[in-house]
Amino acid sequence: MDVLMPQLGETVAEGKITQWFKSAGDSVKPGDNLFEIETDKVSMEVPSTTAGVLAEIRVPAGAVAAVGAVVAVIADGAAAAPSKPAPSASPPPIAMPLASERVVAASTAPIELDPFFEVRTPARNYGPARLPGGRTATPLARRLAAEGGIDLARISPSGPHGRILARDVEAAARATAAPGLAAAPAEGVSLESIKAIYRDVPFREVPLERMRTTIARRLVEAKRTIPHFYLTVDVEIGRLIALREQANAAAPKDNDGKPEFKLSLNDLIIKAWAAALQRVPAANAVWAHDRILRFEHSDIAVAVALEGGLIAPVIRQAEKKKLSALSNEMKELAARARAKKLKPSEYEGGSSTISNLGMYGVREFAAIINPAQATILAVGAARRQATEREDGGVAFASVLSVTLSCDHRVVDGALGAELIAAFCAFVEQPVTMLV
Repeated sequence: MDVLMPQLGETVAEGKITQWFKSAGDSVKPGDNLFEIETDKVSMEVPSTTAGVLAEIRVPAGAVAAVGAVVAVIADGAAAAPSKPAPSASPPPIAMPLASERVVAASTAPIELDPFFEVRTPARNYGPARLPGGRTATPLARRLAAEGGIDLARISPSGPHGRILARDVEAAARATAAPGLAAAPAEGVSLESIKAIYRDVPFREVPLERMRTTIARRLVEAKRTIPHFYLTVDVEIGRLIALREQANAAAPKDNDGKPEFKLSLNDLIIKAWAAALQRVPAANAVWAHDRILRFEHSDIAVAVALEGGLIAPVIRQAEKKKLSALSNEMKELAARARAKKLKPSEYEGGSSTISNLGMYGVREFAAIINPAQATILAVGAARRQATEREDGGVAFASVLSVTLSCDHRVVDGALGAELIAAFCAFVEQPVTMLV
């Protein structure tokens, strides 16, 4: 039986094997951990789904393999003949997928390796998975080819073992739409040109890690394809701070005398943003090519800074959660995010994102929307500011600047203004989001 590199998320195209728990010739049984893999977002152990002998390791520790590639072979115990491990040199680099490289579906259950590791779309037929000459095509590649009227047999594959990927179909579509046009460099100015500019100053080159490469690709995609506009407001947070202090003071203690929760200002902002999306349901939506998807619940993604990048774990149905439960869940997700131990189901999706740079002293900023979402709320640092009262007097108040980035295809100016006004109302009268 072939052991394949599993899919760990809808945008993950490859993984790095960081260590093998078994050696060639070792006996394995279902549930035994075979190897550990690391992607740009998570790391996890992959168990065996069958019994036998690990006859061959094809991808050594430290090497990168594409999703669906054969990384090892498990043979029947009686017929096993261990092979020598592959050499330690890494295989040729694998091209990063285009932003539209998506699998049709991703399981959030414990990983089960399919013999061909294909995720199939139910009740739809996009053509055969196996093509003449022994080549294969991913489900997404077959769907794109069927929708675009492209003959898979004419496409040159770039995937492992002659497999046609979605990017191959997209490249063929571009060539058909604009024959004879040379492809422009993906990043504009060439590496040689950039280095020539700085040839007289000392520098060192820092190779990109997979996370940074993925972030760069997705942000370029977002700015190129999403029509952003921005709304900035100042909101008074005096009552929000008071609510936080009262809640923390009244928090029950566990057997060791420690409080069972400790609310942060960010926890309350998450709750207020979830409530605002419920009050303005037309903005709790995403753009989906020929339609808009509107969500019943407020699934709030929260950006967490990591070494070399960031990730946004999702608080599901945040509008329903008690503040204590929301706070503890956020702390637990953030800790596992920094340890790169999140499951794909914990960081994929989300109806909107919050990015908070207030702890770094940033007063205000505009964030880039996380595809395929339509909004992201950028939160700055709290400050004391003189404000005019209704009677004409002046007093100091605690103020927070927030900027809402909107996808104009989903949220127009008036709807965006309604959404951020709802958020401000919940922040300035926080008791209203608790009833």
